Formats: sequence, structure tokens, C-alpha cells
Amino acid sequence: MGEMRPRFWELPLERLTQDEWEALCDGCGRCCLHKIEDEDTGAIADTNVACTLLDTRTARCRDYTNRKAFVPDCLRLTLKIVDSVEWLPSTCAYRRRADGRPLPGWHYLISGDREAVEAAGVSVAGRVISEDVAGPLEHHIVEWSAT
Repeated sequence: MGEMRPRFWELPLERLTQDEWEALCDGCGRCCLHKIEDEDTGAIADTNVACTLLDTRTARCRDYTNRKAFVPDCLRLTLKIVDSVEWLPSTCAYRRRADGRPLPGWHYLISGDREAVEAAGVSVAGRVISEDVAGPLEHHIVEWSAT
């Protein structure tokens, strides 16, 4: 990673460098979980089923750099689409900054602790199952807390 500016996370998202954008992620893993959309209402239901590349113990992608080669529909969150991705959790650093809200105290850029996201109950680490063994998504609907 390149040089990052002090307190870059307080800048508007459009002013972030690519390295700063990537560093904004809190590593919760929620964006790597399957969602189910109701065909009639369009409502999105969360599941505890993780992408095949997500390490379910750590909530980290096992091949982040090459993920699109293995999971073609993997979402690459960008400035252009961050406002239109309705299912991003309210805890998501990208969502919070796009809405003009500060990062929460548990975010590693504030706390200095990469494990604080787990202690706050926001990370999916150890609380999800891989799509490789999950079976039908409908059996795995969950409601994540908005800590």
C-alpha cells in the first residue's frame, strides 16, 4: 500500500486515493455474504452464507486480488455505485462516509485495533458458513445487528 494521508477517512469519498479507499474497509465480511431478494417486494434478506472465497474464521477473502476470476459476480464497491448498493449495512465504513457520518469508534482506523470489529459484534468471522456446504440459502436467513 502506498502513502496515506493523516485522517484520510474524514475526507469525502471522492477525494480518496485507491489505497485509502481500500484501507477504509473495516473487514467485517458482510458484503461477502449471499443475499436473497424477494421477487414480489424486492426486499433483501441477509443470510449467513459466505462466498466460497471468504475465510469463515477470519472474514477475509482468500484471494482478494484475483477474486473476480473465481467469483465473476463479486461486487467491486466503487465510488460510482456506493450510493446505490442498498444492502450495505449501516455499519459499513463506505456507507457511513457516503452518508456523511463518521467512522464508529470500533473501526480499526479509529481504535488502532483490527480485532475491534469482532469485539463489537460487527464481523461475521466465526458466524457464517461457506456456500460450498450451506445448501439452500432460504435455510440460512439471519438478521445481523446494526451495532
